[in-house]
Amino acid sequence: MSATVITYTPAMGRWEPDARMRLMAAALDLFTERGFDATTAGDIADRAGVTERTFFRHFADKREVLFDGSATLEHTAYDAILAAPADTSPLDAALAGMVAAGELLEGMRDRAVRRSRIVAANPGVQERELLKLASMTEGTARALKERGAAELEATLAAHSALTVFHVAFARWVSADDPPAFADCVAEAAAALRALG
Repeated sequence: MSATVITYTPAMGRWEPDARMRLMAAALDLFTERGFDATTAGDIADRAGVTERTFFRHFADKREVLFDGSATLEHTAYDAILAAPADTSPLDAALAGMVAAGELLEGMRDRAVRRSRIVAANPGVQERELLKLASMTEGTARALKERGAAELEATLAAHSALTVFHVAFARWVSADDPPAFADCVAEAAAALRALG
């Protein structure tokens, strides 16, 4: 009787840790090299050294690779809004949430810059981004209402804060020598207040 030795090629990496991170890195590289539309989930999986099935265990589709972490941003903003001092206005509480969410991005600016370029170049991905921002706006309004804000002021403050976040993010990713994300939020918020 002979024993059969089964070996697995390291290229597949099916059981290697960090498959999700490797998939995200591979997707950004491929979207940059080939373009979003020319890249398939199978291409991303191959580049990451995993099966296509593994890709779909982590992401519903290739667009979701670009929005990994959006729920974490939303929860972070929500928690920061609830933690703001009781005498904080709805807008300032919402802005505190945007600063907290932005702090999560500070350590991954290169990824954020690459991601923003991919989103800007693809209308279908822009649509998904708008849906994610709408969800964050709803979460912000919900947190403000939990703090006791009336429906109208919670809605206005949430939309205003997300506009500030969006403008601050655009400035932060486009600057050659970017200030801290919180400074970008403060600058955009001051410009918003100056409009009135």
